[in-house]
Amino acid sequence: MYSEKLDRNVRTLLEAMAALGLPPIESLTAEEARKRVSENRAELTGALEPLASVDNLRIPGPAGEIPVRVYTPQGGGSGAGVVYFHGGGWVVCDLDTHDVPCSAIAHRSGAVVVAVDYRLAPEHKFPAAVIDSYAALLWVAENAPRLGIDPKQLCVCGDSAGGNLATVMAIKSRDENGPRIAFQALVYPVTNLSSLDTGSYAEFAEDHYLTKSMMDWFRDHYLAHPEDARNPDASPLLARDLRGLPPALVITAECDPLRDEGEAYAKRLRDAGVEVTQTRYAGMIHPFFSLAGVLPQAGEAYQQIGSAIRSVGRQTAASV
Repeated sequence: MYSEKLDRNVRTLLEAMAALGLPPIESLTAEEARKRVSENRAELTGALEPLASVDNLRIPGPAGEIPVRVYTPQGGGSGAGVVYFHGGGWVVCDLDTHDVPCSAIAHRSGAVVVAVDYRLAPEHKFPAAVIDSYAALLWVAENAPRLGIDPKQLCVCGDSAGGNLATVMAIKSRDENGPRIAFQALVYPVTNLSSLDTGSYAEFAEDHYLTKSMMDWFRDHYLAHPEDARNPDASPLLARDLRGLPPALVITAECDPLRDEGEAYAKRLRDAGVEVTQTRYAGMIHPFFSLAGVLPQAGEAYQQIGSAIRSVGRQTAASV
């Protein structure tokens, strides 16, 4: 049963999807799920926003080369750089599925965006995605000048599973004396795989695109061992200390099972003295951020992130 909180356009979208009668993602193999996501995305995601260039590279990683895609804004950019980690439950999605949000963030922020195609589960279980993501972050920091990035304006961003990876990158970079992260933008991040027992999970367990059973499927594919769910590199909400992390923008969707854990993470950051802006998008579902072709709120979120990253650049310039 659909929630009365749903935006009208979201409800129409969910009804159209239900009418297709497709089997649930969690009944598919990982390969079948990836194929479905790839086939159904074009009319929903919208068009790429204008850029100077989009370049595919392969960079060195601990387990082999890591594909990345570099989005360079027109006019050479503002100096800011964003390392972007795509969503998809660590199992589905890739550089192509997130072309539109990455192009939008680059265009609207003036930042060079580097999207990371980390290894996917279940072929490569936790912590493979974390290892690849951190290697890519280090590579971007080391190659910032040739990418047109000011190292003082390096940001991390991601949605869902990618939001999880972005939070983990900020913590690892702090703890391992890595690159200084100026800003983190987290879109409905997964922050706690140890428990799917929040109010939003209870309220939106079924019928609102991302379901509790789907998250169980993603979690089971991603984690090598059940106890990994309590590792802060998988569940950053369980990290002991969040002090000293970069300013954060945390975006959640009202009708999303992940809503409460994203907002709980924002509260923990704020309680730790981190500057936080937290926005709940009314009536939205997971994954509205990737549905700019049908939901204008996705564009609003792109603009919110773009404006926040631009302010990072202004603050950096003012401090020089």
